[in-house]
Amino acid sequence: MTGILKVLVDILSVPALLVAIVAFVGYLASEDKNFSDAISGGVKAAIGFFILVAGAVTLIGPLDVLGPMIQEAFNVQGVVPSNEAIVAIALGQLAQATALIMILGFVFNIIFARFTPFKYIWLTGHHSLYMASLLAVAFSVIGMSGVVLWLVGGVVLGFLQVILPAWTQPLAAKVSGTEDWTIGHFSSLSYVAAGFAARVAGGDPETTSAEDMEFPQAFGFLRESLVSTGLIMFLIFLVPAIFLGSDRNALGGETTWWVFLFIQSLTFSAGVAVVLYGVRTILGEIVPAFSGFADKIVPDAKPALDIPVVFPFGANSVIIGFLSSFVAGVVMLFIMGPIGLAAIVPGLVPHFFVGGGAGVIGNAFGGRRGAIIGGFVNGLIISLGAALLIPALGNLGFENTTYGDADFQWVGILIGLLGRLFGAG
Repeated sequence: MTGILKVLVDILSVPALLVAIVAFVGYLASEDKNFSDAISGGVKAAIGFFILVAGAVTLIGPLDVLGPMIQEAFNVQGVVPSNEAIVAIALGQLAQATALIMILGFVFNIIFARFTPFKYIWLTGHHSLYMASLLAVAFSVIGMSGVVLWLVGGVVLGFLQVILPAWTQPLAAKVSGTEDWTIGHFSSLSYVAAGFAARVAGGDPETTSAEDMEFPQAFGFLRESLVSTGLIMFLIFLVPAIFLGSDRNALGGETTWWVFLFIQSLTFSAGVAVVLYGVRTILGEIVPAFSGFADKIVPDAKPALDIPVVFPFGANSVIIGFLSSFVAGVVMLFIMGPIGLAAIVPGLVPHFFVGGGAGVIGNAFGGRRGAIIGGFVNGLIISLGAALLIPALGNLGFENTTYGDADFQWVGILIGLLGRLFGAG
C-alpha cells in the first residue's frame, strides 16, 4: 500500500478516529458551536471509543480463558469463527483490494446517504474493514480483479452501510426510545430475526422485562447488574472447571484455581462497566455533533454505531442473550457434523457481543422470554452461516476459520451463489 492509502486505511479502520473526525466536522458545521467546542467534542468522542475498546479488551480476556477450558473439558474440536483471524489472512493476500474497497465504501456511504432516503453514516470502522475484506475475498473467488473489484466492492459496501442501519432502525428505536441513532454492526440479520422471533413467541415486555426481575430479599444484591454479572460468570467458569478434573489446578498458575476463576469473573464484570461508560461518553458527543453534520453535509443524517450502544438499555438481557446464544451454538455443534457440515465451535466473542445485543432487542419486544429466544436465534444463525460460508470462500486458505457475524456470512454466501449462477469463479 502507498503511504497515503495506508494513512486513510489507518484512520477509517479505527472507530475512535473516524468518530472524532465526524464529531469535529459536525460541531464546526453547527451554528451554535465554535472551534473550541469542535476540538473538545472530537477528542471526547474519540476518548469515549477508546474507553469502549478498553472495556471490550477487558471482557475478551476472561472469554479467552473460558473458551479453551470448554474445548478441553468437553473434548470439542472444529472450526472456531474469528473475524480478526480471517481478516488477518485476507489482508495477507488482498491488502490493496481490501483497503481500496473500504475507502470507496466510505465515499459511497456518504453519497448514498446524501441522495437516497437512507440517511445513515456508518461509524463502526473496524466492521467496515472486516466487510471490505470479505467482499475482496468473495468477489476474487468468482473471478473479479483490479478496478472492477474495487468499484463493485466499494459500491456494495457503501450500500450495505446505509441499507442495513435502515433495517435495524426500528429495533434501535424500540430499545432506546429515540430515533437519533441506529445500529451499525454487521449482524443485522441476527438482530432483525431476534426481534421478530421475540415479538412472535416472547412475553409482554412491559410486565416481564429481564431488567425488572424480582429477587428474594436475601438475594437483593443480584439487583445490582454488575454484581449479578460477576457471579453468573463465576458459575459459568465453574462448570467446565469441574469437568477438567485435576487439570484445573494448572489454570491459575501459582494462584488457586477457583480464586483465579473468581478474579476472571469479576474482571469480566468490570469490562462490562467500562463498556457502558464508554457508550454513554460517545453518545453524549456524537448525537449533538450529528445535528450540525446533517445540516451541512447530509441532511437528517443519523449515526450507525457499534452494538454495545444498546447494552446500557438491558444489562441483564445482555447476559441472558449471551448464554442463550452460546447454548444454541453448542446444540448446532453436535448437529452439523452428522448432516455433513463443518463443525463450528462456538466462539465466545461473537456469542457475547452479538448474542448480548440480540438479547437486549429480544427483551424489548418480548421480555425475558424474548431475550432468551433472541439470543438463541442468533446462536443458530451464526453457527449455520459460518458452516455454509466456508466453501463459498474457496481454497484461499480460509478452511480453519471463518467470519463470525451473520451479515458477513450471508453476503459471502450470496456472492458465491451469484458467481455459480452466472458461471463465474
